[in-house]
Amino acid sequence: MARTLTVAFGTGKEFGLTIGDAELAAVTEEAGWRWFDREYAELDCQASSPVGKVLVIDKILNVAKFSGEQRFADDAAWAQDYARHAARLLDRDKVRVDVGNAAISF
Repeated sequence: MARTLTVAFGTGKEFGLTIGDAELAAVTEEAGWRWFDREYAELDCQASSPVGKVLVIDKILNVAKFSGEQRFADDAAWAQDYARHAARLLDRDKVRVDVGNAAISF
């Protein structure tokens, strides 16, 4: 069964991404962590927690936020990588990443 991930920005713009079973099976949980760790560091994201602990949800939200709406619009391959790795780590059929409200819902 395909999974869907929607990334919504406060501008009203949403990006709906579909991840097929074969595509998801090709990504391990470890690969998902490595991908988000790398993107988080490259984007110089800031920890949301005052104690510095960064949860997977924080990484997924901040990578979307610091990458910005334009990157999702302009780089379909990167956006699909984002969706694939997020889907692996969150392990849910439907995910909504609401960047404007800093929330992830299932």
